[in-house]
Amino acid sequence: MIETIGIWVAAFLTLSIFSFLYKDNPFYKFAEHLYIGVSMGYGIPLMYKLSFIPFVYKPIFKMHEFILIIPALMGIMFWFRFSRKWGWMARYPMVFFMGIAGMGVPLSMHASVLVQMRSAMLPWENFNIFLIFLGTITILMYFYFSKAHTGLYGKFTKIGIWYMMIGFGASFGYTVMARISLLIGRIQFLMYDWLGFGH
Repeated sequence: MIETIGIWVAAFLTLSIFSFLYKDNPFYKFAEHLYIGVSMGYGIPLMYKLSFIPFVYKPIFKMHEFILIIPALMGIMFWFRFSRKWGWMARYPMVFFMGIAGMGVPLSMHASVLVQMRSAMLPWENFNIFLIFLGTITILMYFYFSKAHTGLYGKFTKIGIWYMMIGFGASFGYTVMARISLLIGRIQFLMYDWLGFGH
């Protein structure tokens, strides 16, 4: 009985979300707000258990690592964003957060640029290495804006455009494929679990 009720509730919420394809309506808004509310209601205690207790409470109050009070206070200062009077205090931890994000630039540079350059410098033992080298050079040539993309140089930059379009297309196709797989999963749920086709 409980499983049947769960299937009907899940089917109702699925159809409520799909109803947005027709137009914005109260059923969609109800399902949307319920989804966000449940996510936050589940996520906040989970973050409290997995982040606050092991990384703030236990180190400070049980291991006496009082240096961690500084990042804990900076984390608390984020909450001042909800106050009109004290909202300016949230800017200080945000600055440190952006600085930490900036520390990821060298790592991103290594992963995205230096590794790519190293792959282009390998001995040309097969055709794939040549394709990597050609793609790297022609894409870099495309983004060199000090020279007009005309003549032989323009033909090389067009090769770079083809490389980028193939890369963007593959990335977009992968994203669409993931979304389609979610849609197929929901339709299978409605057809087999809810309506009972195939049983």
